[in-house]
Amino acid sequence: MASHSANSVARQARKAKRATKKTAANPTLEFLERAGYLIRGVLYAAMGAFALGLALGLGGTATDQSGSLRILTGGPAGRLILFAVVIGLSAYSIWGFVRAIFDPLHRGKDPAGIAERLGFAWSGIAYAAIVIFALHLIAGAAGSDHDGTQETIARILTLPAGHLIAMAIGIAAIGVGLGQFVEAYRALFKKDLKRMEMKKAAKRTVDALGRLGYMSRGVTFTIVGWFVLQGGWQRDPSEVHGFGGAFVALLNAPAGRVLCGAVAVGFIALGLHSLACARWIRLLGSTRAA
Repeated sequence: MASHSANSVARQARKAKRATKKTAANPTLEFLERAGYLIRGVLYAAMGAFALGLALGLGGTATDQSGSLRILTGGPAGRLILFAVVIGLSAYSIWGFVRAIFDPLHRGKDPAGIAERLGFAWSGIAYAAIVIFALHLIAGAAGSDHDGTQETIARILTLPAGHLIAMAIGIAAIGVGLGQFVEAYRALFKKDLKRMEMKKAAKRTVDALGRLGYMSRGVTFTIVGWFVLQGGWQRDPSEVHGFGGAFVALLNAPAGRVLCGAVAVGFIALGLHSLACARWIRLLGSTRAA
């Protein structure tokens, strides 16, 4: 009797998983996920362009994706852009969880694959947070000008053993940053594209954009992780800074304008790579291409 019940539960679980997978592969949702790649690309490119202006002394600013969104939506068409962001990035957030659960990009179940799939889930959470931020802007909230990373770590430091948690987060962020360098070197993202549909020149260009973009993201993640680690170690949230702080740190380093400008160009490249992904990424309903 118990065995029959267990088998029934297993069948129901498999049925639910198939139904969920079928829903996730819905063509309308996949169209919106591609739109999400477009919006993600615009935010990354804007983030890089603002930092490049800062490096060149043209009046730019050091910010993150949420800060870029606030700047881009400050004009007359701001609300329309915000609605597009909410729709597109909501779908992109779902795509993060789809990648983690159903593994359409074939990362596998070995430790490296599991780590990447957890990263996809984190992407889903991070872009859901940007959607919530956009909804606040639509509702008329001005949005905080404070460093979100710093505010988050400040709250964590109030917890029992909060400094240890903060240090663990910092180490994890540094690990993610180093992983981005590995991704840039190995260019595993090439497997995620429908390369049979791409011309040779497009392949070379998109690969170069991806490598440069992942290198720049590796730099910023590593710097942010170091800030968080120091903040946890010293139990001082003022030591913690997000992506905007990472650009400022680069700018204040020796040859800072060159370093900041190079990383900023990398973020523009990452944005352009995301636009290419909107066209060629293999989604759950896509056939696998070589």
